Amino acid sequence: MTGNRIDSRELFQTEREIIIAHGEEIYRLRLTSQNKLILTK
Repeated sequence: MTGNRIDSRELFQTEREIIIAHGEEIYRLRLTSQNKLILTK
């Protein structure tokens, strides 16, 4: 990680989905088979 930038390869090293807690809310960030990102609440 450099500054505010995070390479997505660091986030998705072993999984295709990560959970993000933002305050009281929970989000899912998924990596699709077409290598696109989908963020859902």
